[in-house]
Amino acid sequence: MKFEVGEKIPDFKLSDHNGEELSLADFEGKNILLSFHPLAWTRVCRMQMESLEDNHQVFKENNTVPLGLSVDPVPAKKAWAEELGFENLKLLSDFWPHGAFASELGIFLEKKGISGRVNILVDDQGEVLWSKVYDMHDLPDIEEVLKEVKANR
Repeated sequence: MKFEVGEKIPDFKLSDHNGEELSLADFEGKNILLSFHPLAWTRVCRMQMESLEDNHQVFKENNTVPLGLSVDPVPAKKAWAEELGFENLKLLSDFWPHGAFASELGIFLEKKGISGRVNILVDDQGEVLWSKVYDMHDLPDIEEVLKEVKANR
């Protein structure tokens, strides 16, 4: 799946790890990095989300809010965020209907019941600024992500 620059993604309403429902409208005037990872509690997914948390200030300085998304339920996301000591990163649950948002984007892997590993940078209207699809076992290069965030702020 390739997301074309300028293409619009559908709006979403997903709960974060604290149970707060979020949508595009909640990020008016900001860019959003939708960072999909297959499952919480796995090594590469942990490293992917930690890189977002560790670079919170860089995202903030560049008018971008990173969001971690997977099909895990809210309680699992909450426990995982607490285990990792996250203070800034919001982890969104695409649990029910299972993988509905990932399916709308064409990145839900039906046979596995999970999303692919994908980064999609959008503006507050959902217009794609940059995207990249990764091999399931590959850790996204945070320097490449930050370069795109800075270029599109």
